[in-house]
Amino acid sequence: MKFKQLSSLSTPTKIHSNPSMATQTRPLSSQLLEDNEDDDRLCYPDITAPPTEHSGQIGRPNGYLTKESRIERAWAHWKKLGQPKLIVAPMVDNSELPFRMLCRKYGAQAAYTPMLHSRIFTENEKYRSQEFTTCKEDRPLFVQFCANDPDVLLDAARRVEPYCDYVDINLGCPQRIARCGHYGAFLMDNLPLIKSLVEKLADNLNVPVSCKIRMFPDLQDTINYAKMLEDAGCALLAVHGRTRDEKDGKKFRANWNVIKAVRNAVRIPVLANGNIRHMDDVRECLEETGAEGVLSAESLLENPALFSGYRTAEWVLGSEEINKEGKLDQADLLVEYLKFCEKHPVPWRMIRSHVHKMLGEWFRIHPNIRDDLNAQYKLTFEFLYDIVNRLRELGVKMPLFVMGSDDYSLSSHRSVV
Repeated sequence: MKFKQLSSLSTPTKIHSNPSMATQTRPLSSQLLEDNEDDDRLCYPDITAPPTEHSGQIGRPNGYLTKESRIERAWAHWKKLGQPKLIVAPMVDNSELPFRMLCRKYGAQAAYTPMLHSRIFTENEKYRSQEFTTCKEDRPLFVQFCANDPDVLLDAARRVEPYCDYVDINLGCPQRIARCGHYGAFLMDNLPLIKSLVEKLADNLNVPVSCKIRMFPDLQDTINYAKMLEDAGCALLAVHGRTRDEKDGKKFRANWNVIKAVRNAVRIPVLANGNIRHMDDVRECLEETGAEGVLSAESLLENPALFSGYRTAEWVLGSEEINKEGKLDQADLLVEYLKFCEKHPVPWRMIRSHVHKMLGEWFRIHPNIRDDLNAQYKLTFEFLYDIVNRLRELGVKMPLFVMGSDDYSLSSHRSVV
């Protein structure tokens, strides 16, 4: 595949859009930006996203600081952001700007972008314009990259640091594409390379570096790994409590004990990832691990209002607690998501994915409507709004529920350094 050769660019002041009208796209792996490829972008004006009052800029790069100063700085930055506890995890093609904004409306206090490929991000302007968009309300924000070359990673990171609060290194992706591309969790076989990636960013960026990892099968190996990242300059660590081989979240429960052990072993803020399906899980995870916050991924795709205390019926049935039917269902959330997409356009493949996730239970009752959706090569907002109306006319009702135990505010639950 031939990529456009772009000259080196300075730190951007705008995130440029592409003016072509969107069409339904192929999967990302089959449509990565060939020169003659048809554009698959909704038409919208340039988006300018200047640093906000809680800008991620922290002054001199960490390369000038001692380890003690780095740790103090890591906590100062975390406190400045308000110590967010409810966080949207990075999801390829799913944690894009409109979805982040929907989750923020319903309680999310911070969010990650989807994983961005650092080399393609530096080489191809079209990839940058389609895959990374933000706005001034989209903060605090983690921008995540996969990488295996420190210099390329730094080039990519410098392009986004004015628009985010952390540049995050993906060290946890367990999928086959990460094995083939030699990134994500498959860098766990080459710890010196991982260390060099973190050091390169920590020594040269004005925004903190965070890392998202998976655990090793051996606890001590995981602890040593976390300490190495901290020593290299990582300012925040998100720990997924599963190994590289435990890909199925429904089959393998995340190990919160490992996250607790890491939290007790390092001195930087730690986030917990895994088993967050509703607010009871949030509370239990924070109490059991001592982590500063939690990440949720798959559960948010089905229920973006999770952090507001709403639950799907799956997590209400059999409960002895009194619950009440909320004045919200997944169709309502989809309509709100589509409104955000009209304001902050993204490729149609992302929108299609969210429609399936949010209306999945409805489609199981009326598969003919799902088939109509799948038959549409080119989507329009009119068609998607009509799907919602058709389901409602059929009397389909999939309300979200509010549990008594979910009606609480999360206060600071541990003291810092």
